[in-house]
Amino acid sequence: MKMSRLTAAIGAAWLLVGAASAQQPAAPPNLDAVPDKMPFATPYGPAINAQKAQAAIAAAVAEASKRGWALNIAVVSPGGSLVAFLRMDNAQLASVSIAEHKARTAARYRRPTKVFEDAVVKAGLNYILTLDDVIASRGGIPLIEGGKMIGAIGVSGGTGSQDEVIAKAGAALIK
Repeated sequence: MKMSRLTAAIGAAWLLVGAASAQQPAAPPNLDAVPDKMPFATPYGPAINAQKAQAAIAAAVAEASKRGWALNIAVVSPGGSLVAFLRMDNAQLASVSIAEHKARTAARYRRPTKVFEDAVVKAGLNYILTLDDVIASRGGIPLIEGGKMIGAIGVSGGTGSQDEVIAKAGAALIK
């Protein structure tokens, strides 16, 4: 009886090993590769004005309200200076500064903050966390108008995926 349990346990262990080897993570990117073009090289445009920033926040709030999510939403200039901010009723207080940080990172690095999250979580590129003023959490989206970056929107207070959905809703208002 004990031997059959042991045999079953060994068989189960081999199945787990086989399943684990079939799900090996992808190899990390080659950091020595030299791209032909600069990634994330969207040119800077004039800074977003207060009226457009408020409109982007209104679009984000409309989507968050529709879903019943209370969030913090920040819009910054290309240099990362705060242009507009809204804390929805009952939004998490700790996320006030995080929303601004996400927007500032997206603006200064000209890329969604999900890129940093993926670099750390999926590719194991932990050196990303040593860069100045980076937040490796989704929810920061550059605002592009006429092919130029005019600022960024950052959302915080929910899960990363919730924050990203709402940031995209606000960013979609800018064309």
